[in-house]
Amino acid sequence: MEVLWLAFGLGVAVGIAHLTGIVVSIVTEYRYWPPGARDRRFYATWTFSNALNVAILAVVVLDWNGLGFPRPETLVVGGVLFVGGYAVAIKGGRDLGFEQTLGLEGEMQADGLYRYSRHPQYTGYVVATVGAWLLVGSADATVLLGIYLSWWLTLPLAEEPWLREQYGEAYERYCERVPRFVDLRSPSPPADDAGY
Repeated sequence: MEVLWLAFGLGVAVGIAHLTGIVVSIVTEYRYWPPGARDRRFYATWTFSNALNVAILAVVVLDWNGLGFPRPETLVVGGVLFVGGYAVAIKGGRDLGFEQTLGLEGEMQADGLYRYSRHPQYTGYVVATVGAWLLVGSADATVLLGIYLSWWLTLPLAEEPWLREQYGEAYERYCERVPRFVDLRSPSPPADDAGY
């Protein structure tokens, strides 16, 4: 149990540290996310992200279905949501490109899944995180996955002002056509038909 509490504590600490950086980016002029370049913010971001992944993995192993979720129902639903959400996130990452997925500067993307959502990676990760919660069924994992969910929901708020600075009017027009996550506008026309 000592290892479980260590993993849980590490996860909470790095998760809250990263979330604090995101919130600071939203409410102040200081930009923690996206870093834009490979500097200390870049390395902090990815250190915190990877540390939370390791902590969640440890909690999964040590407290699998500690909440006693009904099986196999939650395994099936959780598995479908996790795999489907993760597939969307991976496709969104491929559409955007590796460097930009890391929060580095690049070209504006309005094709692929970005025709339907301004943040298809985050949308996919929200779905995958809910699926992971159903799969794992752990109270400790619930807290860590809740922190993860808060990341996916707040990252766009930190990112979009920077994207507006980078891409100007083209990004503004894009935002008018394409929702932040998904909504009824999501089945929008290809980028070249939308006047980006």
